[in-house]
Amino acid sequence: MRREILEDEGRREGRSVSRGVRFIDFTEQKAKIGDEVKAALARVVDSQQFILKENVEGLEKDIAARVGVKHAIGVASGSDALYLSLWALGVGPGDEVVTTPFTFFATAGSISRTGATPVFADIHPETFNLDPAKAEAKFTARTKAVVPVHLFGLSADMDAFQAIAEKRGIAVLEDAAQSYGARHRGRMTAGIGSAGCLSFFPTKNLGGAGDGGMITTNDDALAARLRVLRVHGSKKKYHHEIVGINSRLDELQAAVVRVKLKYVDEWNAKRRTLAAIYDEALRGLPLETPAVPEGYEHVYHLYTIRTDRRDALAAHLTEKKIGHGVYYPLPLHLQPCYAPLGHKPGDFPFSEEASAKSLSLPMYPELRREEALHAADCVRKFFA
Repeated sequence: MRREILEDEGRREGRSVSRGVRFIDFTEQKAKIGDEVKAALARVVDSQQFILKENVEGLEKDIAARVGVKHAIGVASGSDALYLSLWALGVGPGDEVVTTPFTFFATAGSISRTGATPVFADIHPETFNLDPAKAEAKFTARTKAVVPVHLFGLSADMDAFQAIAEKRGIAVLEDAAQSYGARHRGRMTAGIGSAGCLSFFPTKNLGGAGDGGMITTNDDALAARLRVLRVHGSKKKYHHEIVGINSRLDELQAAVVRVKLKYVDEWNAKRRTLAAIYDEALRGLPLETPAVPEGYEHVYHLYTIRTDRRDALAAHLTEKKIGHGVYYPLPLHLQPCYAPLGHKPGDFPFSEEASAKSLSLPMYPELRREEALHAADCVRKFFA
């Protein structure tokens, strides 16, 4: 009877749960804002102004105001946002930067690109985020910065990281690629540390139609340096004060993101509603649902559960046509490219446990209540 009710609800809404549930689906978002996006892109094409013009400038001002900082600098990707921020902060060969091994590769890869060494510290067992105490224990005289990641849409403990940074005299670079709109005790992520890094990759809460990123900061000198670094180290055309790179957010991507910026708060609220549906539907099962500490506002870029039977559950969901993802199956300290760092299994047990047990369920603003319930029902039936 429950299945029939769900299928009836799905048909009334134009989608039947009997066909399964996608992990992410942009179809309805395209229907809602597609014409607005096309019009914005057409204006860029008609203007014939594609590089660092009114859309990039407008988006930078809008993001800075929303995040609550003085400066926002558009760059080519979230990865470049991390790399350029570290570079502008003076991180280079011989330096160490402490970060988490349980995140996307770009976090550590950006550290390596500067010539510095990524130093890993374990995560908090409940939040997936870098543990401030464990991070501080890894500091040495060579530590130049710490990079907490606001993973899956939940802020790291920024109060603790800020206190450590002030005591130690180092920079805090927020990897906020997955957390646009998340808050830590009333302050938005990417607006708390020395600088913050956003990604506009299409699947992000605030995504474009390709790659794009942005750096946020209150530091005037850092912002000025970043604006020079992103255009080959040039303030004046064909005059290069320093060596930089080509990493500019283009007008087309900025135009798309500006349209989506008008809706992202609404979309994040829908993600929180869906998370609450999952929380209730999965209650009592032998699994862990996402933890949200008091004073934090999660934006659920991913809704990630943990279970000892992750792989068997994933196979079951595949059979039932329920989309899902594993983030991240191999922690960074065990990646082949970081073998020279000398890490071995067991060095960071909480990160390794998260890699072995984590499974993300369908999560996007247009996901229907009945689809979320159907996905949760499939999880319940697996454990039954």
